[in-house]
Amino acid sequence: MLGCALTACKKNNVDFSYSPSAPRAGESVVFSNHSTSGEEWSWTFGDGALTTLKSPSHVYKQPGTYSVTLQVDKKSSWTATKQITVYDTVPTFTCADTEFEIFRDYTFTANVYNPYNYEVSYEWSFPLNTPYVSPSDTAQHTGNSSIRLYFTRPMDNAPIWLTVVLNGDTTLIRKTFRVKDRTARSVLMRTDGGDYRQRIFAGRAETAMPVEEDALLTREQDTLQTYNGREFRLDSLAEVYPGMKGFHIAARKLYYRADGLWVANLDGSNREQIDAADCVAMTLDTETNRIYWANEEGVWYMPFVGSANNKFVTTPTVLNTMGNVTKIAIDNTLQ
Repeated sequence: MLGCALTACKKNNVDFSYSPSAPRAGESVVFSNHSTSGEEWSWTFGDGALTTLKSPSHVYKQPGTYSVTLQVDKKSSWTATKQITVYDTVPTFTCADTEFEIFRDYTFTANVYNPYNYEVSYEWSFPLNTPYVSPSDTAQHTGNSSIRLYFTRPMDNAPIWLTVVLNGDTTLIRKTFRVKDRTARSVLMRTDGGDYRQRIFAGRAETAMPVEEDALLTREQDTLQTYNGREFRLDSLAEVYPGMKGFHIAARKLYYRADGLWVANLDGSNREQIDAADCVAMTLDTETNRIYWANEEGVWYMPFVGSANNKFVTTPTVLNTMGNVTKIAIDNTLQ
């Protein structure tokens, strides 16, 4: 304080502003110096550019957020720093993910320069017969600034289009994305026309594809099983369950084909019909706790029944509409 008593202490309120408040790349930004004193100025604009002008202007070539610092009279304590966001000059859209695989959800978001809150509309679209779908309602394609979708097969150039109408001006953005394949377990199916494989991805499945004859489907179908060290045979079970044509056992539940598809406790109690249609083939996937079966309308699946009274709370989901499946098997090896 003695120094301040002998000479007047210089104080400086270092501050600045810039205009426009929401600049675009390629647009000149004017920086106004509001410092209360000083004779030397040092500006850094966050993109590598520098200047010593008192109130300079600067052009950012790329969109982004930059840190701008003003230093007065080369004093470290006389500085002010502010963030400036520079927007793209035209509408675009981006995704936080940089790599894409089939049957995974991805969110794409529009980035639109609209500092004056003009009326803006969005419409997401895809070329005809594009191999991907949105997991949400198709109405999501129109009106929202973002969309979530997944790809159903690998592609080198999967196209996504976005039309933006801003204050009457229309912009069409077209981008393509490389989509990679991924491994998954499969449902194998035998039909009169040959064998098919359909890979399963959590709650989704790809289209059933024809394959060479698979050895998993040459076995005798659901007539013999060893469960907890005990052997179960169709002929002996059919004495207790008249009309039984085949069966599988898991988690102390007996799933069997008779006049439709049924479930019962292993002791024979609480028999419940899952499907009244004639069941021609069935199998269990004990890794995912699902039962798969075929009737004349196609192939269906649902989670294992969990309650002791075998009252199931979920409804069957259609896997495909192949109506002539005669055998089903699960391939647990990743393909």
